Amino acid sequence: MRKIAKKSKTVEEQGFKRLTPFEKETIIVFNKGEKEASIFTYEKTWQQHLEKCFKVSPEFVNKYGGKSYIIDKDRIMKPRVRYSRKKKVIKSKEKSNS
Repeated sequence: MRKIAKKSKTVEEQGFKRLTPFEKETIIVFNKGEKEASIFTYEKTWQQHLEKCFKVSPEFVNKYGGKSYIIDKDRIMKPRVRYSRKKKVIKSKEKSNS
């Protein structure tokens, strides 16, 4: 005789509401006063990247699938200033005159 699998409860039946895409946000807290950055995200690709590439485990997981991570700021690339073509020409002329 074949067993009939029980239907699992949906998110709504368990008492949780579903989040809209606008509610599923990624928050990065990166300030000068601390040595670590805090990242909270619902995005699965961010979660996989942090867990596999950076080998960071989540500090907190909420009931909607959001995870919070703490990572050293030294491991995150800092943004660089992009030079326009005009600024590059001026910089190269300054270096050649020196």
